[in-house]
Amino acid sequence: MAGQGRSLYAEHIAARQRTTEAALAECGYDALVLSSGAPFTYFADDQEPPFHENGHFAHWVPLRGPHHVLVLRPGAKPRLVRVAPEDYWYEQAPLGSPFWADDFDLQEVGTIEAAWKLGLDGKRVAYIGDETARALAAGIAGEHHNPAALVARLDWERAYKSEYEVACMDEAETIAAWGHRAALSAFDHGASELEIHHAYLAAVRCTEAELPYPTIIGHDEKGAILHYTGKRAQRNGRVLLIDAGARHLGYCSDITRTWTRKECDSRFRALVKGMDELQLKLCERVVPGLPYPDLHAAAHVMIGNLLHEVGVLKIAGDEAFDAGLTSPFFPHGLGHFLGIQVHDVGGRQKDPSGGLLPPPPKSPYLRTTRKIEEHQVFTIEPGCYFIEMLLRPHRNGGKADCFDWKLIDELSEFGGVRIEDNVLVTASGHRNLTRPHI
Repeated sequence: MAGQGRSLYAEHIAARQRTTEAALAECGYDALVLSSGAPFTYFADDQEPPFHENGHFAHWVPLRGPHHVLVLRPGAKPRLVRVAPEDYWYEQAPLGSPFWADDFDLQEVGTIEAAWKLGLDGKRVAYIGDETARALAAGIAGEHHNPAALVARLDWERAYKSEYEVACMDEAETIAAWGHRAALSAFDHGASELEIHHAYLAAVRCTEAELPYPTIIGHDEKGAILHYTGKRAQRNGRVLLIDAGARHLGYCSDITRTWTRKECDSRFRALVKGMDELQLKLCERVVPGLPYPDLHAAAHVMIGNLLHEVGVLKIAGDEAFDAGLTSPFFPHGLGHFLGIQVHDVGGRQKDPSGGLLPPPPKSPYLRTTRKIEEHQVFTIEPGCYFIEMLLRPHRNGGKADCFDWKLIDELSEFGGVRIEDNVLVTASGHRNLTRPHI
């Protein structure tokens, strides 16, 4: 990263220093220690899952790998200790000259133990991370490990993205778009779910472990499984639902599209077209000051109206939502914060000191309940699915005559539709980070 990007990173680090110093002062600490985290193995096994760095560590620096330590003190340059042991089992690539190096007092050590020689005796120190045994051995008392008040303040700040973070997410959108275009081309040529997955990986030029989350690639009825991760070998699906993202310098994109082939039922194709138009209208409603649950409720009404237009529901959207008849078709939340984590922190946080804003009783899976504010980045992903376990209670319920069950059964073989973009909240509305790329 050079030029303007390097300048954006310097501004990002300066902002992190300011917000962290304020949080430490409010919570009565002299210093904060963050570690990138420790790998772990599956039960009774020696295999490790893909390693993800501690999000608060990654908020400062895009240094990959476990056991690195970052020491933050008011008025002092951040001290970053990179653990680079000599090793013949795994590659230990040289650090080189990364763009971020000058913003830290950077040290390299060969052992984990050396990284934890903190030099903070006599200081009131907090630690955030999962290497609590090492923090204890370094003299940080257990009650100062992941202190709730400090974590809440840092979680709150992560909701407001710096220009550097937005630039990273823009690049993650570009990379993911390569994959989505390759996936669509493969689908158009009759590829299987597995072949589409491989086409996506090849286009984004990474391994599965480097993706921000496992790809969701479902043909036909599998599109009604919200987190479907199977990869069938059968070819020539009529509908493709693909939910897949990418990373850049630790920041994520999260994009979903639903595509149809000419063999698909025209009524389901109308549903997909209507959902795409509906999703853009929801994006247009984004404005600072709007509670995110209000946007979610608007999505339910709009999906209800779409189902009414297609003929699935015999009543209009507002009446259907009030009666709880849209939830079987749209059972998940409209979206979530996005950043270092795909489901980024703080979405239900009440204020900087902590506390929760619970989701509405009708929408228990809504991950974002905060008020929409400038500099937030979140997803907008309305969906409509034909899920028998959710529809079954309504088949003989008091509102059964509000559904066209014959049509529902005919459309069920096509699974579902979801359209997802990532948006940045601006002073007057939003900037769609996804649509310029795909």
